[in-house]
Order: sequence, then C-alpha cells, then structure tokens
Amino acid sequence: MSSWSTYQSWIPLLAILVSLAAVPLIILSSRRPNLREFWTIGAGVGKFALVFSLLPPLFQHRLAVLNLGEIVTGVPFALKADAVGVFFALIASFLWILTSFYSIGYVRGLSEHKQTRYFAYFAVCLSSTIGIAFSANLATFIIFYEILTIATYPLVIHKETEEAIRAGRKYLAYTLTAGVFLIAAATWTYLLTGSLDFIPGGLLQNTPLASQTAVTLFVLFMFGVGVKAAIMPLHSWLPTAMAAPTPVSALLHAVAVVKSGVFGVIRVSEFTFGPQLLKDYHLDSILLVGASATIILASFLALKEDNLKRRLAYSTVAHLSYIVLGVGLVSSAALLGGMLHLAFHATMKITLFFCAGAIYVHLHKEKVSELDGIGQAMPWTMGAFAVGSLGLVGLPPVNGWLSKWCLGWGSVTAERPLFLIVLILSGLLNAAYFFPIVYRAFFRPAKEKYSGEASPLMVVPLVITAGLSIFFGIFPDVGFKLFQLAKEAAILLFGGLR
Repeated sequence: MSSWSTYQSWIPLLAILVSLAAVPLIILSSRRPNLREFWTIGAGVGKFALVFSLLPPLFQHRLAVLNLGEIVTGVPFALKADAVGVFFALIASFLWILTSFYSIGYVRGLSEHKQTRYFAYFAVCLSSTIGIAFSANLATFIIFYEILTIATYPLVIHKETEEAIRAGRKYLAYTLTAGVFLIAAATWTYLLTGSLDFIPGGLLQNTPLASQTAVTLFVLFMFGVGVKAAIMPLHSWLPTAMAAPTPVSALLHAVAVVKSGVFGVIRVSEFTFGPQLLKDYHLDSILLVGASATIILASFLALKEDNLKRRLAYSTVAHLSYIVLGVGLVSSAALLGGMLHLAFHATMKITLFFCAGAIYVHLHKEKVSELDGIGQAMPWTMGAFAVGSLGLVGLPPVNGWLSKWCLGWGSVTAERPLFLIVLILSGLLNAAYFFPIVYRAFFRPAKEKYSGEASPLMVVPLVITAGLSIFFGIFPDVGFKLFQLAKEAAILLFGGLR
C-alpha cells in the first residue's frame, strides 16, 4: 500500500447524497409524473458522473477519503474510494440510470399504484449502495448495509398482495437476523483490534488469534453477509422476493442488494481477515465448499423451475457464488475473475430480468412453458435474452466468458483444479436451463397471436444492457476501465497478477 496516497475529497459523500437529495423532490412532484421521473434520472446521471470522476486519480494511485467524525472511540464515520469500492459503485450507478428508464415503462405500462413511493425508495436504495461501496470501515459499512435492508422492504412489498407481504416479512426476517450476526462479528473484531478499518491484507493479519476464535469469527461474518450474498442455505428469501415488481427484482439481483452481499464477502475476507489468514486458518475452505455447493444445487433448482423470474432467481443464487469462489481460491487471478463477474453478471442478469418484465407487461406471461413463439413477435427482447443466456453459460463474445476464464485460470494457479470442474459443470447446467427458453421463443410455433414489442422505454434499456454485455466481452477495458480496476484491486491485495 506504500505506493498509494490519499487526498481529502467530498466526491464520495456527494455521490451518496445526490440520489438521497432527490427523494423530497420526487415526493413533491408526485402529481407531475414527468417531473418526478426527471429527478430520478437526473440524480442517476449525477451520481454516475461523480463516481466516474474518481477514476483518473485512482489510476494515479490516489484514493479519495473523507472523515466525518467518530461513531465510537477509534471508529470514524469514514469514506474511502479505493479500487474495489469504485468498481462496485461504477457498475451500480450506471445500471441505475438504465433501470430508472425501464422502471418508467414498467410502472406506466401496468398503471402501478404508489409510483412516487416506488421511485423514492428506489433512490434511497441506491444511496445506501454507494455508501456500502465507499465505506472505509466495518461500522460505516454496517450503517449503509442496514439502511439498504430497510429501504428495500417497501419495494419488495410494493404490490401489497398477500404473497408480497409474506415475501417482505421473510426478507426482513433473514436480512435483519443477518445484521445481528454482522454487528456481533464487528464488535468482536473491535475488541480484538481496537479498530474496524478495511485494510488491504487484513485488519487482523497482525493480531494473534486462536484457531477456534478465527473460525468462529469468520463464520459469524459469513452469516452476516452471506444472507444477502444468497449462499446456501441462507438463500431462500431471494426466490420468494420475486413477488416484487420486475425492476425491483433487477435491483435485488443485479444492482444493489445481493451484490452488496458478495461485496461484503470481499471486504470481510480480503480487508478484515486478509488472504494469508484465509489460508492459515483454512477459512478459504469454508468459502470454497459453500460456494461450490451453492453453484451446483442452485443450478439444479433452476432447471426444474417453470416460473421465469424464479428460474432467474436461482440462477442468481448460483452466479453470486462464482464471486465467493473467486475470493475463496485466494489467488489474484481468481479474485480478478470474481470481481469481473460481479460487474458482468450485473449486465447479463439485468438484461434477463428486463426481458422477463417486458414479456409480463406486454403479454402477461410469467412461465417458461408459455413462451412458445414469442421471439417472432418480440425479436429484440428475446434476442437480448439470448445474449444474456450465452454470457451466463460462459460463451464468447458475451462478457461472461472472460470472468469465467479468469476464475478457471485462478483455480489452476491456486492448484485447485477441482473447482475448474465445478465451473465447467455449472456452465453445462446454465445451458440446460437457459437454452430451452431461447429455443421455445424462436423455434416453436406460437400458441396464440402476439402483437409486436413492448414499450421502447422497456426495450431500449434491455437492448443497451445486452449490447454492453457483448461490448465488455470484446473490449473489457474500454470506457469504464473495468478490467483495469479489477486488476488494480488484485494487485493491491496480492502484490501482482498471476
């Protein structure tokens, strides 16, 4: 870390606050939908611009930091825009813009009730997500992590049906319980070290720990972040939460909630414990076993699911654990692959959820078995679905091939080829539950007459995310510098890329 310097900057805080500041404007514009949605999109563009402005100094090895006073003695409310945080914030803030446009088409297409509440809580969710990305320590992280939990609840129950209320209760039960574990683990860490800072190489690296203490503390942390990361058996809230509107599902799966969970796994594993402690206490084995089991079991559950959104949900459960696997392999190449998959899965999965929402709004179809022939009426939508499917299987030129390649390379360099087999088997299972959907849509005769595509407000965002998935598969370092950012994080933690 000696080659890195810091500088005081308000940009991380402004990036958090910009969408929060839009909330009262959204509420006051409730009777003027166009103005209300202008504030939503304007805040999204502003947030992305602020995050993007952090890239040039970051590539000069300068980190933006801001200390806003102490929470408790020795634990400041502090922000830091390091490579890992900027990487996460960049993808979340950009996809929020597209999700905002898509949401307008979705809620208007279905004449959804309480649209102002929907957009207001959506903005709070994204503020807390950027706060999670830029948290400099565990205490700040937990504050934003729990705000995200609470702010997402009204979105999960938005339809206010009995099914939605049950889903919301289950979501809160799981995530708030996880928060208790996370706070307990952070408190124990503070008692051991007198600090909660995220330090490359690990806050605990120079703290003498008994083996039982290290394992117990790590398990506490994994219960704390593993619920949102949907590591089995902590995953069951996620398929249930598909009762939410489709843009919320996209928010849950691609932009904010579950990605905050796997981001928490990265922060705790690499910055609280550190790569060496993961190896010394065999904590990496906990991650590898949990991730591998989740990848395979969730893929089999996706295979038998006829509801399209629930099939996508189980796919998300599996793919989140690719990122956990990348951390558990304790290899710079695997971490690179895991971080790339955090971003690339976001563009691919948000595409698939956008497609599912467009199908539901336009045709009122929710089941895979009902999709025969719709590709002839909705070629752009189902073409985008095919692109996302190819990427999640891991086939070029869609970006998923690159993150999976790096994960496979990491399993070889870590001398753990068994996990390369897990990746290959998972790819085959992905093909088994995605390709039949594409086949049905394009190569089976339609059971009824369909009329054209959904609203451009819905179709244009999904075509853009599908296009980005292909673009990043060919040019991963153009524009957003995602590959370079992920590489900087791997070098920061491991001293090089190998």
